[in-house]
Amino acid sequence: MIRSFKTEDLNSVMNLWLDTNIKAHSFIDKTYWQDNFNMVKEMMPQATIYVYEQDSEIQAFIGLMGSYIAGIFVADEFQSKGIGKALLEYVRAKNDELSLSVYKKNNRAVRFY
Repeated sequence: MIRSFKTEDLNSVMNLWLDTNIKAHSFIDKTYWQDNFNMVKEMMPQATIYVYEQDSEIQAFIGLMGSYIAGIFVADEFQSKGIGKALLEYVRAKNDELSLSVYKKNNRAVRFY
């Protein structure tokens, strides 16, 4: 089920943000993500966030700043199951225009988008 972010989701979303970024960006030292964790956590409530939840567990989320997709984050064990695509289609239905950028070294993200 896709639903809007609630403030009580923040810790789960942030743990997913950190874990996913470290795994997806092996070409960036993990301390970069760790060092930016608190700043991103403070900014998170300013974004439009939708979470994908199953059995009371947040398995993924998508974050937008206006029409810019800041990222789609899917827990490792739930990747390649259509969750990221479902989140993307969900926000596409709500927005006339979307944009994003990805690291070209993140081959999986480049293929996905």
